[in-house]
Amino acid sequence: MAAASSLASSISFFLLMVIGSAAGNFNQDFDVTWGDGRGKILNNGNLLTLSLDRASGSGFQSKREYLFGKIDMQLKLVAGNSAGTVTAYYLSSKGSTWDEIDFEFLGNLSGDPYILHTNVFSQGKGNREQQFYLWFDPTADFHTYSILWNPQRIIFSVDGTPIREFKNMENRGVPFPTRQPMRIYSSLWNADDWATRGGLVKTDWSKAPFMASYRNFRSEASSATAPWMSQQLDFANQQRLAWVRKNYMIYDYCRDSRRFPQGFPPECNVA
Repeated sequence: MAAASSLASSISFFLLMVIGSAAGNFNQDFDVTWGDGRGKILNNGNLLTLSLDRASGSGFQSKREYLFGKIDMQLKLVAGNSAGTVTAYYLSSKGSTWDEIDFEFLGNLSGDPYILHTNVFSQGKGNREQQFYLWFDPTADFHTYSILWNPQRIIFSVDGTPIREFKNMENRGVPFPTRQPMRIYSSLWNADDWATRGGLVKTDWSKAPFMASYRNFRSEASSATAPWMSQQLDFANQQRLAWVRKNYMIYDYCRDSRRFPQGFPPECNVA
């Protein structure tokens, strides 16, 4: 009963906050929060760019908070030799027991693929990493990266293809983000101590400034009865998810026995 009451309270708060499904405008929906001019909103709010040079990276955040949502953003990543750089696009709350849903794009040497790093934090606990290669060049054009977050599951998708599902298993003692509203954040920054081949490949500053671009932000959050609030993967999308996992997944914490010698986290043992 306590869990049901808490969920009802969360949904009530959600209904008070959301405004509706809408295509976004960066001037209306986001603030560039750091970078000393390296983050720019252009084309009457239809394009946002972040840049990174030796002095600083840059970042932005949404003006609104979301408690559940269906969020799309088109990104075009740093082209060429992007080794050492990270483009992060994620949802996060604040505080010591924060929740977070992460896309992070780890740069690489020219000709080598980006690594798409995903993670889910709930009540300050993460360590749920899954990593993928992409089946296209994410620097050549814009592609859509989506987060569906409802009370039952989180689904990460790329161009409409699901790549990861994290289900609510609070009944098995696995924390799940259901209570804390989150903002959207993105940043482009230097992480050459770990981002590329474990830090072996450093950022080539002669290639700076590095730039990532964003467009066509869309959020869908109309009411607790919106279809996506109970959306799950149908058979076709389960097959597409299996295809991604078979062909493009390069790391799964649920398969890393060295990391968990005493046994995998409980969510890993659920089919």
